[in-house]
Amino acid sequence: MGRDPRAGGWWTVTTAPHRAAPVGREELLARVERALHARGRALLTGPAGVGKTEVALAEAARAEARGETVLWLAPLPSDRDIPGAAAAALVASVAASVTVGVPSPGAPSPGILASGVFDELPGPQRTAVAMLCREAPIDAGGWDPIALRLGIARILRALTCRGPVLLVVDGVQHVDADSADLLRFALHLAPPALRVVSVETPEPYGEVHEPYREPHRPEDPHATHLWVPSEADVLLVPPLAADEIAELLIHHRLPSRMAGRIHRASGGNPRLALAVGRSLGDARTPVHHAEALTLSGRARDLARQLLGAAPAAVRETLLLAALALRPSATLVRRAGRPNAEADLAAAERAGLVSLAEDGSVTFTAGLLPSTLVHDACWAERSAGHAALAEVVDDPVEAVRHRALATDCPDEELAAEVAEAADLARRRGNSALAAELALLAAESTPGRHGGQRIARLVDAAEEAARAARADLAMRAATDLLARDAVPADRVRARLAVLDTAGQGLTGLDEMYVHAMEDSEGDTALRAAVQLRLAVKYVLADGDPQRSRTAAVESAALAASMGDPRTAAQALTVQARMERALGSPDADAVLAQARSLEMAERPLGIRNAAQILTIRHALFDDRLVEARDELNALLPLVQRRGSVEDAIELFRTLAEIESRIGPCAAALSHAGQSLALTLEAGLSPGPAWYALALAETAGGSFARAASYARRSVQASEEEGDRVFLSRSRYALGRVQLINGDVAAALETLRRVQADERAQSTVDPSMLRWHEELAEALLAHDAADEALALLAEVRPVAERLGRSTVLLGCDRAHAMCLASEGRTDEAAELLTRTAERFGRAGLPLERGRALIALARVERRRRRRSAAQSALQAAASVFERAGAAPWLALAGETPAGEGPGSGAGVEEALPALSALTEGELRLARLVCQGASNQEAAAKLYLSVKTVEARLTRIYQKLDVRSRAQLATALRP
Repeated sequence: MGRDPRAGGWWTVTTAPHRAAPVGREELLARVERALHARGRALLTGPAGVGKTEVALAEAARAEARGETVLWLAPLPSDRDIPGAAAAALVASVAASVTVGVPSPGAPSPGILASGVFDELPGPQRTAVAMLCREAPIDAGGWDPIALRLGIARILRALTCRGPVLLVVDGVQHVDADSADLLRFALHLAPPALRVVSVETPEPYGEVHEPYREPHRPEDPHATHLWVPSEADVLLVPPLAADEIAELLIHHRLPSRMAGRIHRASGGNPRLALAVGRSLGDARTPVHHAEALTLSGRARDLARQLLGAAPAAVRETLLLAALALRPSATLVRRAGRPNAEADLAAAERAGLVSLAEDGSVTFTAGLLPSTLVHDACWAERSAGHAALAEVVDDPVEAVRHRALATDCPDEELAAEVAEAADLARRRGNSALAAELALLAAESTPGRHGGQRIARLVDAAEEAARAARADLAMRAATDLLARDAVPADRVRARLAVLDTAGQGLTGLDEMYVHAMEDSEGDTALRAAVQLRLAVKYVLADGDPQRSRTAAVESAALAASMGDPRTAAQALTVQARMERALGSPDADAVLAQARSLEMAERPLGIRNAAQILTIRHALFDDRLVEARDELNALLPLVQRRGSVEDAIELFRTLAEIESRIGPCAAALSHAGQSLALTLEAGLSPGPAWYALALAETAGGSFARAASYARRSVQASEEEGDRVFLSRSRYALGRVQLINGDVAAALETLRRVQADERAQSTVDPSMLRWHEELAEALLAHDAADEALALLAEVRPVAERLGRSTVLLGCDRAHAMCLASEGRTDEAAELLTRTAERFGRAGLPLERGRALIALARVERRRRRRSAAQSALQAAASVFERAGAAPWLALAGETPAGEGPGSGAGVEEALPALSALTEGELRLARLVCQGASNQEAAAKLYLSVKTVEARLTRIYQKLDVRSRAQLATALRP
């Protein structure tokens, strides 16, 4: 009812649906709830666009869901000039919330005072309220301030007699002075049943609008607040983290790949982030080429609004800071701004920058310095760079500023910039090296055409090493527009392809041109075939074609005496041989390792050494894999690329998710995600690792959330490999949580994906045992047994012993469902022991939970309790917190993968199958046969037949008796 609260004015919530918490605001909402419970007052504050209104909306929806009356007051900026505007709007919203009935069309709208809540007001108070709302003429002396205060206080008190009330004032800084005075008095007398959330956006640069000044107490800086700060909990709404920005982008169907760049550009401000994300779509720039964000439209406008409030002198100081690589107050002052400290302090108060103790300056949002530079004229930028070049103490920075201060190409200057790029590279600053390499090429005069092309090739390859897709594309675009030889064109295109990461879809034309230009050049053709081998598996999901391309690349490289390319191609071939179930995989991998040079290759992400470690992971030689990774990690952190570090942290997280410590898995997965977002790569693989880590040592709910995000990001990138993996992670946690229908649907899609990609080796993604358990829980035991019979011979042929153990666990559950509980218990006991010997504690604990369930079916409660205690001990040692909690809950319910939440307190229930238990639970919850059939993906006839069997087994004749039989 009423207006959109974000459009200003008043709004009343009476039947609004429950509103989910905004992204990243769950903890903040919990703090709001605690503040309202303890003190009844909460003030949300923070810069414009940070999401204060969204938090208030979510809290209002929660209050409404509890049956409370919610009043929403959203004064507009113009309301500050109208005495009593906010108080009148509040009275109007109270009237709207209690008015009974809707007037017929065409009938005059009843006055505000026609509402029953005003009937009890004494005459003077009623008259004063009528004057406030312009329903009575204002006397020459104005309204009686005391009567009006008491009248509004009585109105709010009367409203709370009907039940709890939540008042939200969105934009408290726009409340006029008269209303602020009235509302402070009324709220001071209000009963505890009236709780208040106010939303405030501080005025920039300490501006105070005239209506805020109250002559009788000008010294009160909080004159427009509804209470003094000591009376309310002041909650700062913080910016979102990069991971939360990625989730926000997905919710708004925007590319998540650029989440790290967008987070820096927006400073975590949701409004700015969405504007930046939409500007990418408006520019129609391919995501893998959009590292230099195309900021226009709404994004630039928002930045200009923030900067526009700053005085001209402050903006001039900020421009110098924006042009510097490492801005500080001292540097800006030396560059010609004598009042730098004061200007920057004012900018900090306005939320534009933050100042460290050493005087270093950081812009709160990267969009701000880019807009300052974008909007400055060439003369201003040139003068700023020239001034900075004279005062910086680093020769690399000085050369950079001198080059940017001129628009005349100069070979001598270009050579200096190229040398600076080499120095930056040796320092390990790959991003600066890439920027300087391109600047050197662009500073080269046109008459030195060959030199410029050579520098453009170097710049493209330097950008690829730094994972700077925008710089690689700029260099390649410039080069391809010139008379470059085919070899240089191929190298530039390969650099662009190498920065695409997981997002290789939409680049077919790039591959075609690279193939054409490499005609007749065996070494280049080998390099192109190597990239095609990666593309075929990642984007096309075709490991056979990938293997063929890798074989050709290895042969071409070997014929040219290029061991590095040959080793990389053989590594890709070995990866495909493993996926296709070839017994030659290990031999090919060994050949690749022998070709790798003694000195570490430039990158290890696609090197044979890392694939050897991943094969150890697939084979569950986990301690060996972890030891090799830990030995390699310092070298990669010191000399490797960002993508190398991401690969290592992600693989470590996968290993630790299986053997513990699970806390380390969470840490390493988090590091992988942070580096991924920083580099502007697809977050799909990192979110997959986090889903596994959360499943092992965090929270099943968070694991499901990360898995869903990984699915969406992988679909966005067209990444077929990680789409299967993320769906597997999601289906697995759905099964653990007992959501069998969803797990079955998800895992069936994994099955279809893996079969479409001709994947044979079951050790690389262990979906078979999970799908078998989901089928069993869905009362499809025959299909589950058929699946296990299909995968077991392959695992035996390839020697995948731990895959066979997973099949044994699932098979034991099938035996239990057939009533062969003695055989099932014996098999699960052996399986748990073998998992323990294999060094897989979490799998051992899961088998022990399954054993406990079987022992309960055998009515051996002591044995069941012993199995659960053993499982809990295993999980505790591994740090597997969610599994430990699950082991503690299982005696009162069902274990992981059961899909049933019905307690087995009565021995008779052991006669029911998993599917029958789930149907019985739905029926007892009130589901009709048709509704149960829809939820269980069964026909109505099947549901009726199962219910008949359930009634017979439990000796009941009605749903009421069934509910009694199932009651704990």
